[in-house]
Amino acid sequence: QVQLVESGGGLVQPGESLRLSCAASGFAFSSYRMSWYRQAPGKERELVAAIRTAGSTNYLDSVRGRFTISRDNAKNTVYLQMNSLKPEDTAVYYCHAQHRLVALEYWGQGTQVTVSS
Repeated sequence: QVQLVESGGGLVQPGESLRLSCAASGFAFSSYRMSWYRQAPGKERELVAAIRTAGSTNYLDSVRGRFTISRDNAKNTVYLQMNSLKPEDTAVYYCHAQHRLVALEYWGQGTQVTVSS
């Protein structure tokens, strides 16, 4: 059974940090591109950061330099370190897995991040 379980969300003040984790099971984690998406109320889901199987990364312009995505293939886990959080980062954050070669993808259930004073 495939599972992507996100954790680490919460309520923080502007300028603070959070680290999201996504624990994967039920599939060959190391063969999947892992990403974090987010969706704010009334907005479309957007790609925040992605890390490929070889380790290369890309980021949404508005988070580059503040967020860092990483993966631990031994633990089947992907992380999103979020620093200098802003109110506009408030959203539900979703973990996503996409196979590097075939059309297989999975989504987590999401974790809420709220940045407010």
